[in-house]
Amino acid sequence: MTSLHDAVVLVTGANGGIGTAFVDAVLARGAAKVYASARTPRDWHDERVVPLTLDVTDPSSIAAAAEQANDVTVIINNAGGLPPTASLLDIGEDELRRNMEINFFAPVLVTRAFADTLKAAHDAVLVDIHSVASWYAGAGVYSASKAAIWSATNSLRLELAPHGVLVTGVHMGYVDTAMAAHTDDPKMTPTDLVDAVLDGVEAGAFEVVADDLSRSVKAGLAAPIEALYPELIVSD
Repeated sequence: MTSLHDAVVLVTGANGGIGTAFVDAVLARGAAKVYASARTPRDWHDERVVPLTLDVTDPSSIAAAAEQANDVTVIINNAGGLPPTASLLDIGEDELRRNMEINFFAPVLVTRAFADTLKAAHDAVLVDIHSVASWYAGAGVYSASKAAIWSATNSLRLELAPHGVLVTGVHMGYVDTAMAAHTDDPKMTPTDLVDAVLDGVEAGAFEVVADDLSRSVKAGLAAPIEALYPELIVSD
């Protein structure tokens, strides 16, 4: 069991819908301090919140944040981005690389920068936000980047476990935020997602599979590839 009471939490991408929900939720669960990070931090409603400038794609910004927030016990790697197209063939090389930078390299490099701090902390936690896209390759480089961070999270879990750090990976489908405004498919609310994640963290869960879509896709991974991608079957 892991308690968030008196935790010192860093949330990346805190200005967004899911990030804001994380800030509010950890405060409600008794966090002593929350570093709400963003490229352009905003003011918050609670004196326990410390706005923190952090561009997760800039190594110098990560280093400066790690120096300032050297008392963290919980890191929530929430920041992420969508590419302009789901096609790996049509996307420009710059956008291809940028999406890997923000969705894969950034959370890994943030974790590396704070690793010693987490190892030294009591009840330390690392949360990485993946996606059902890490198991379902329908979104081009976004799926590829989420699959990569899922794999990296599994590796980091093994490295950090001997130091008592809980590493929790999160999978979900669409969440009702600006990033999912393009679709009318069913969406979780940010609050429901965050509550599921934090309930999992407090229960010591290594993985949170937050919605029916993600549970269904995960269950299908053991089936033949064409069961997950029926469009591969060409009828005569």
